[in-house]
Amino acid sequence: MLPKKGKISIALAAAAAFSVYTCMYAFRKPFTVALFQGESFLAIDYKVWLIVAQTIGYTLSKFYGIRFIAELGTRSRSATILIFIGLAWISLLLFALVPTPFNLVFLLLNGFPLGVIYGLVFSYLEGRRTTEILGAVLATSFIFASGFTQSVGTYVLLHWQVSDWWMPFVTGSLFVVPTIFFTWLLSRTPPPTPDDIRLRTVRLPMTRADRKKFMQEFFPGLLLLITTYVMLTIIRDYRSNFASNIWTELGFLDPSVFTKSELPASLVTLVLMGSLVLIRKNIYALLINHAIIIIGFLLSLVFTMLYLQGITSAFWWMTTVGIGLYMGYVPFNSMLFDRLIAAFRYAGNAGFVIYLADSFGYLGSNVIIIAKNFLSIEISWSAFFVWLVVSMSVFGIGLTVLSA
Repeated sequence: MLPKKGKISIALAAAAAFSVYTCMYAFRKPFTVALFQGESFLAIDYKVWLIVAQTIGYTLSKFYGIRFIAELGTRSRSATILIFIGLAWISLLLFALVPTPFNLVFLLLNGFPLGVIYGLVFSYLEGRRTTEILGAVLATSFIFASGFTQSVGTYVLLHWQVSDWWMPFVTGSLFVVPTIFFTWLLSRTPPPTPDDIRLRTVRLPMTRADRKKFMQEFFPGLLLLITTYVMLTIIRDYRSNFASNIWTELGFLDPSVFTKSELPASLVTLVLMGSLVLIRKNIYALLINHAIIIIGFLLSLVFTMLYLQGITSAFWWMTTVGIGLYMGYVPFNSMLFDRLIAAFRYAGNAGFVIYLADSFGYLGSNVIIIAKNFLSIEISWSAFFVWLVVSMSVFGIGLTVLSA
């Protein structure tokens, strides 16, 4: 049982982590709600180029983060967060100032520094008795933040009459002061206690030799898990990046739909993942994480079938797929790998494995986006999303069962 002071510290750490990562999304996602109508490059919709450029930068950052996060110490983390987000903000300014198609490079440069923010924030939270609660709150932030910051961006477009090009920078500007404050608050998070270390093992930077040894010891399971995560990232990234296109096709024009559709997933994820803190035996918690991933795939698959049969509405289809998707996606971003390390008493850090999975996940996402848009596949945004959910849910269930 945590003392009162410990509970306050954990609550503040959770709030700070949630808020920092929500603020980060304001520098990453709002541009996706702009349509950039009439703009194209080499006969391809310019918005597609922008999403691909940012995703490439984000993907390269994830590969960079495998080493950067694995070897991360505890010094200068908060300063690094602010510097990297500041670089992303400056990139949005240059994106607005530089004409097309040359401003594409600034979306790539925007994505690169943002890709390591998650690892920096999670480094404050891992290796604790309460990591499930903290991780659930952090994970809830990227579910909520995507819809929330897209709603803010849409509001800036429609009500402030800001152009598509300047809207991303203006939206990010609204979050500069909150980012500084909440990063400072996060930096006040106390280190893990002796009880935390006893229950979850000590978390240490990992050298190249440490990382190679870890891969050799856990390779078969890691291969299955990372392949599963690639599928989840493809579905999740497509749904997030092309949400405005999908919702428009489905007949939803109200900007609040982005937030409304993500709130149920945020709440379900927070309660479900946070409750895993009650499972003290690490190997049981590891297997329960597998079960949650399988149930998430099943939920997405079943509701897609119901939508195709006309039994459920488009809104509840998108919303419920979001719930199932994040039930599968979120464990990989904190709980699953944290429990893996704790179950086998491995002296390392979960951030390394998270970034290993993330790098290949975003690589897979890039491949699908490029294939959909550059190979002239004639299929609507929503129909392609249906295909992704059905095909990858089936394969994902099989791979997760084998991993368990």
